[in-house]
Amino acid sequence: MTDRPAQRTPNRQLAALIAEAGFSNAGLARRVDQLGLEHGLDLRYDKTSVTRWLRGQQPRGTTPALIAEVFTRRLGRRLTAQDLGLDACAPVYAGLEFAATPEEAVDIVSGLWRKDSGSHAELRKIAFTPAGLVVPSRDWLIGKADDRVAREPAPRVPSQGRPGAARPQPPLAPRPRGQGERAPGHRVGSGDIAALHSVGELFRTLDDRFGGGHARQALVRYLEHECEPMLRGSYDEQTGRRLFAAAADLTRLAGWTSYDIAAHGLAQRYFVQALRLAQAAGDRAYGSYVLVTMSRQAVYLGHGREAVQLARVAQQGVGTGAPPVVQALLHASEARAHGVLGEVRACTAALVRAERALEAARPGDEVPYWAVFFDEAQLADEFGHCHRDLQQFRAAAQHAERALQLRAPAYARSRLFCRVVLATARLGLGELDQACAIAAEAAGQAAEMRSARAVEYVKEFERRLEPYRDAAPVRVYREKVAALG
Repeated sequence: MTDRPAQRTPNRQLAALIAEAGFSNAGLARRVDQLGLEHGLDLRYDKTSVTRWLRGQQPRGTTPALIAEVFTRRLGRRLTAQDLGLDACAPVYAGLEFAATPEEAVDIVSGLWRKDSGSHAELRKIAFTPAGLVVPSRDWLIGKADDRVAREPAPRVPSQGRPGAARPQPPLAPRPRGQGERAPGHRVGSGDIAALHSVGELFRTLDDRFGGGHARQALVRYLEHECEPMLRGSYDEQTGRRLFAAAADLTRLAGWTSYDIAAHGLAQRYFVQALRLAQAAGDRAYGSYVLVTMSRQAVYLGHGREAVQLARVAQQGVGTGAPPVVQALLHASEARAHGVLGEVRACTAALVRAERALEAARPGDEVPYWAVFFDEAQLADEFGHCHRDLQQFRAAAQHAERALQLRAPAYARSRLFCRVVLATARLGLGELDQACAIAAEAAGQAAEMRSARAVEYVKEFERRLEPYRDAAPVRVYREKVAALG
């Protein structure tokens, strides 16, 4: 005798929201499909699908989050899958929204941290969506600063002072907390902010030397277990702004390391939330840096037009008041985007602006800590990448060699990228022996890192070797790479 399927309970929450939104079943299905396409999903729901949901069937995968977002857009208030009577899931949309308030921003980003630090592997498989770049960058550009971010603890009313209060009882033994666990309502101070900055420097160093995959998960867990309790603690206005700034920096770094392991959809969500946290901090310049980071990811993924727009929004957002080093960074990012599009004149013009801005920098200028990396070595690196993309190989080789001469050894991954650019330039100039020797050195470095980008740089060079696959230097190169395992 076979078991009968469990009887489903009609989903009255969903039915009520459908009525409030004025959707037909077919209309709701169509909107879910359209939102899915924005995220690279071919869903193909129809009115029958919605009928099943109303009867109590639970849609799987990322669909509940999409349905919730459809209603959020229609009704103008934030709704979750649980509000619709649906099971929660990995947030395919959650993370791309630009929160209306600092409190909502904390809820969104902490949700990402918690899911990412857990066993939600599907979160790291979410696709990058170019359409998801438009609204956050626009809202950052035109949005006004948050009036207040301070969080003060609610006053505690003694039980004796409340009418009908129960007789005081002997105090219960406090619940033991873990060694590193913070008490509820922790008061955030300067030492906490300093700790966040120190952690950021530590993880940046690890990322530069060993790749984003080396300690990414530890960073995310730190954000969940240390940074989130601070954001939900209590702090005055000045401390709150500094706290949001530090949280923005660590969140951007979590996105950067996710980008480096090819978790591009997750990285995109971290960048959007870092942008929102930077707005809560009142740090316009750092927001421009986050947009530049988003532009770099778009360049890497071949979305040159979106990358140009992001770089220009960053420039417009800070105006001409940013330090010359920051201006150089912004113009160089635009140049990279034009380069990947093959736009020679626009790329060259942006490179000239970047060079002039960096020349205008003077010793003793106040430079944000996140921009100090942009020096002559970095500018030469940017020139090398741009000339490579424009197939101007002699100029690419000259700038790549200069970047390698100037770049400090601590920037191991950047040096690897530059070596591959140099190898590609040598190959374009017909210098096959040198190209293969340089690339073999880069391949050896990539094998010691946990960086999907490093591996992809090497593979992209190897694809360029295909027309020369029978040449002796190429065979020697492949033997060396094979020996690396």
